[in-house]
Amino acid sequence: MKTIFYLKTCDTCKRILKSLPNTDGFDLQDIKTNPITAAQLEELRGLAGSYEALFSRRATLYKERGLKDQQLTEEDYKNLILEHYTFLSRPVIVDADTIFIGNSKAVTEAAIAHLGNE
Repeated sequence: MKTIFYLKTCDTCKRILKSLPNTDGFDLQDIKTNPITAAQLEELRGLAGSYEALFSRRATLYKERGLKDQQLTEEDYKNLILEHYTFLSRPVIVDADTIFIGNSKAVTEAAIAHLGNE
């Protein structure tokens, strides 16, 4: 899989996409208009090691639903991500068996370095 899961309306995602080199062969999937599938999420979990690693605690719904006060299981993380796009930490950049999750400076720099070496 060579896919970037992102949100088209997110300025941070747009900025990161512009900074990434060598993305011509990648599929860009706007998770709002083309939601992540269970099969895709399972593949991402395999690369990330857990659903929790893919989960965004910054999502407004996370706070609104009081999820921070609950003990969430891996199954909970999986179901929440499949239920609403906002629960997927983004962008998620997948290059074969390498995955970069989120928009932290360190993750973005690592993705740029990795893609620059192709």
